[in-house]
Amino acid sequence: MGEFLAEIRVRINETYTSLQAAQAAGDEFLADAHASELEDLHRIAARHGIDPHGV
Repeated sequence: MGEFLAEIRVRINETYTSLQAAQAAGDEFLADAHASELEDLHRIAARHGIDPHGV
């Protein structure tokens, strides 16, 4: 689970950073895409017993 946890953390952090950048740039389409990906990653983490907000 260590490698999975590390990877999900990286993916969530990268996606969150990309979401913030898209929002700052005013790109609503890209922001929506990143928000959806972030929701998916949170769901995947939760399904594996990982608190997605504590990642």
